[in-house]
Amino acid sequence: MGAESVAPKSVRFPKGEDGWTRAQANRLLRVVEDMFHRVDIDALVQGFTEDCVFRFAEQPERRGRQALREFFALRLARQKNYRLKKTLLALDGNVLANVWEGTWEDRDTGKEMAGRGIEVWRMRDGMIAEWDAAFNVWREGGPRTSPIM
Repeated sequence: MGAESVAPKSVRFPKGEDGWTRAQANRLLRVVEDMFHRVDIDALVQGFTEDCVFRFAEQPERRGRQALREFFALRLARQKNYRLKKTLLALDGNVLANVWEGTWEDRDTGKEMAGRGIEVWRMRDGMIAEWDAAFNVWREGGPRTSPIM
C-alpha cells in the first residue's frame, strides 16, 4: 500500500507522518477493499510498515509483517466470497478512522455471515504503522449479536 505500489499516478500518499487529505484516505479505503476482494494477502501485508503493530478485536497485540501475514491467512481462509465496504469516519493528520461492513460464507459451517468493525490506522510513509480494530460478527439476516467464535 506504499505510495508507489497502490496509488495511480494522480493520487500520491503522504510521506513520513505527514497529514492525509480526505481524497487520499478514501482512495486508500477503495484500494484496501479491492485487496480483500481479491484475497491478495501479499498486497495487504505490503500496505503495513515492517515494524507495524496491530490489535484486532480480542486478539493479543502483535507486531511485524510475518505476524500480520499469519493473521490475514487464517482469517481470509475462513471467509469465502468476502465482500467489504469501508467508510471513512474521521481524519486527523496521519490518523484515519473508518467503519467497515462485510459479508461472507463461513468455510467451516457454510453459514452466511456478516460483520461490522471500526478501525483506526496511524499512517507512516503511505502505509499502516499501527492498526487498532474492534469487530463484531453475526449470521447474516439474524440478530446483530456476536456468537462465541
